[in-house]
Amino acid sequence: MTSTPPITQSDMAHRLPPARLVDRAAHLVEAVRGRRAVHVGFVDSGCWDYHDRFDSWLHAHLDRAAAALVGLDLDEAGVARAREQGFAAHAVDCSDPDAVARLGLEPAEVVVAGEVIEHLDASGPFLDGLHALVRPGGRLVVTTPNASGLLNAAAAALAGWEVNHPDHVTLYSCYTLTNLLERHGWRVEEVATYVPVLKEFDALRGRMKVLGAGARVVLGTERLLARLGRPYAADGLIVTATSARS
Repeated sequence: MTSTPPITQSDMAHRLPPARLVDRAAHLVEAVRGRRAVHVGFVDSGCWDYHDRFDSWLHAHLDRAAAALVGLDLDEAGVARAREQGFAAHAVDCSDPDAVARLGLEPAEVVVAGEVIEHLDASGPFLDGLHALVRPGGRLVVTTPNASGLLNAAAAALAGWEVNHPDHVTLYSCYTLTNLLERHGWRVEEVATYVPVLKEFDALRGRMKVLGAGARVVLGTERLLARLGRPYAADGLIVTATSARS
């Protein structure tokens, strides 16, 4: 029987790795450019109208850059719509390795899991299942909101609001996300951060207009702090990892 070493409060302070602030969409497009890629959670359920207005559907941008791209998602209606538009896509639970294996997909050079892990009740099995999608030497790129970002802290402390997608069930910091990845067989290679873009400001009204104006100030502050060497004030994380099991 193994015993757990005693933990002190000093063990709870973790030096953050170097990171740089990037444009999330542009960073992911470059990650898949000219490569065979899989995009997990690609549908972005409930956001079709938004993406149509702003040409912001990430999957379409990745598809233009990748040598080949397959989308995987639990949203059967969204997958069907994507297929109608000519995209290669499958409805599958990526935490079920048998279901993924039945698709017969060729392992990819890059797997993008963009803004999906924060929606999951069981993120560990999900990360386990992704190993089968990445070829030896390939990369997994995970993006997710940053629990250490300024926007939510400011919204909660100053206005009594929380900014979260209605389907989110958790938030990750750099430490908790990299720790989770390493527990499930991934070797972290790079961390970046990003600042989300407030695209619907002109459509906001009343109290939401005021909150939107405050959000713009906070997001601008995040960019400024990143230029001053404090990238983890930003509201998004991008972690790139390779499989330690291959």
